[in-house]
Amino acid sequence: MKRSRFTETQIIRILKEAEAGVALDELSRQHGFSKSAFYKWKAKYGGLDVNQLKRLKELEAENAKLKEMYAELSLEHKFLQAVLKKKP
Repeated sequence: MKRSRFTETQIIRILKEAEAGVALDELSRQHGFSKSAFYKWKAKYGGLDVNQLKRLKELEAENAKLKEMYAELSLEHKFLQAVLKKKP
């Protein structure tokens, strides 16, 4: 997946400038992004603050860890069930 030139913090700052009334043409010329990129960012990050974005990233990381833990426990459970079925 292609990595963005802009960090999430920079994207949010650009979106805040646009909300403050700076023209989109001027912002895109100043920062070097396309209008389509702006609208994608607005759909993804619109209405978020930097603190909310950090919290969102923390929650996503925690969710990934929990999913990994669940997968490991599920495999262990299936393995133990198979072992118990084979015991006479």
